[in-house]
Formats: sequence, structure tokens, C-alpha cells
Amino acid sequence: MILAMDTQRLLALHYVYPLPLQKLQRLLSPVNILSEFENIQYDEIAKVLQISAHKAYQLSQSFRQIMTKSFEEVYAQANIIPIPFYHPYFPAQLFEISSPPTVLYVKGQYSLLSNNKQIAIIGSRKATAYSKRAIDVIVPPLVQRGYTVVSGLARGADTIAHTATLNVGGHTIAVLGHGFNYLYPAENRILAKQLAEHQLLVTEYPPYMKPEKWHFPMRNRIISGLSQALVVTEAALKSGTLITTELALEQGKDVFVVPGPIDAMQSRGTNQLLLEGAIPVINGHQILETLDLFSNKN
Repeated sequence: MILAMDTQRLLALHYVYPLPLQKLQRLLSPVNILSEFENIQYDEIAKVLQISAHKAYQLSQSFRQIMTKSFEEVYAQANIIPIPFYHPYFPAQLFEISSPPTVLYVKGQYSLLSNNKQIAIIGSRKATAYSKRAIDVIVPPLVQRGYTVVSGLARGADTIAHTATLNVGGHTIAVLGHGFNYLYPAENRILAKQLAEHQLLVTEYPPYMKPEKWHFPMRNRIISGLSQALVVTEAALKSGTLITTELALEQGKDVFVVPGPIDAMQSRGTNQLLLEGAIPVINGHQILETLDLFSNKN
């Protein structure tokens, strides 16, 4: 296990090469290469990380240059709190997901990560008024029971879920698919600022990393990984929402689905999930009863 005194080294490496935890472990065992990273021959780095010699050389050079910065000070000035995998607030449940993150970067109330009662609410970016009606009856009972609502700050259902939680005085976590120097989508700037001040924004990406298409499926594994269960409001047959649902099922999570009209495009994916065995849900109390039932069995 990496020592806390090596946080500067870890943050420097993660800045120039945001590697997942399994890959980092290669630098720590059987020999802690990270502790002498700038002195290690780049061909050895290439061998350990299974990257090209050229990439290893660039990585070594970038690491030497960036080590002159105090990352904790720089991040503190930007109100960013880095939470490495050994930090007390790093969520233990993320060790159970595919490719756990090495570092989480957060803004806001990072103590929300320690709440073991978290539920993800997701759905279509093209959510209709039906999603809002559904979320408005699902969220209040969850908040009353102390659950934190997790979503992805995307337009559509994510935005509705975060906003509905705020409207009833609850706590919510937004997981981003980019670094904090960017915000996607731009229309959620005010909402993101509100969450950063009073709730929590989370990302596994260093601040300079732009939103990329492939970042969002990666983000989804964290949304489902943080949560006890997943609620889906609307989803087309082919959508990122269904990817998140698959991840949740792989992680052994309950998946609750709002039934939709049989002729609605945005309900075809959710209705298909119901045919495949997802749990139909019509209000938040039903979710709580189901979760209570399974927790009592344990």
C-alpha cells in the first residue's frame, strides 16, 4: 500500500498519466518504483506499465518537470480536493467495480462519499415531462430516509434528478466525465456551481482533461459503483443509460425501472429492461420497501 507521504508523487504521476488502480499497483509491487520514479530507466517503466518506450520516455520527462509543483497547494487554490484510493473518504465500494479509479477529484462536501445510503437516478438526455413527474414522486421519500441521489449532471434526467433532490432539501452527488477546468453541458453551469458549493462534484479526471465521448461510459461505472441501487426513468433502446444499467447488474445492484407508454420512443429501453427482469417502480416508498426487505434478509 502506498504511504501518505507519497501523495505528491501519486498526484504528479496521475496528472501526467491518469492510470487506473490496477496499473498503478504494478509500480508499487513487488518493488515500489513510484518512490524513485524520476530515477528509473524509461525502458523499465515501459516494461512495467506495458507501454511503448517512446511513451515511457515522455512520461518520465513529464513527471520530472511536474514534480516541482505542489499539487495539494495548487488544487487547494482551485477548491479541488484530491482523494487517492488510500484516503479515508475514498468509497470502499469503488474497489468492487471494474477498473477502480486511482484518484477522485472532488469539489464540495466530500463527507457525502461516506454515506452508505446512495441511490443513482439516471435516464435519457432527451427526457420528457414524464421523467420529471416520475422523479418528483421517487425522490422525496428517498431524501426523507437519508439517501444521497447520485447522477451524472447530463442534460435531461440527470439534471432533473439533481434539481428535484435540491428542491426537497436533500443531498446529491454529480459524477463528471471530464476535469474541473471544463463543464459539460454548458447549460448546467449554475447547477454545477451550486453543487460544488453545497453538494458534491466528483471526477476521476485531472483538471485539464476535456470531455471526450469515451469518458462518459467510464464515468457511468462510478455512478453505479457508488450506489446501492439504480433507478431508470426513460431510455431509448440504444443509449448510454442502458450501459450504466448493465454495469449496475454486473455489480449486483438492484435496478428499478419506471414503466412507460408502449408507444413512447424514450420508454422502449426501459420497458425492455422490465421484460428482462428489472424491478418496476412507481414511487420512492416502493424502492425503500424493496431495499429494506433485502437488508433485513442480510
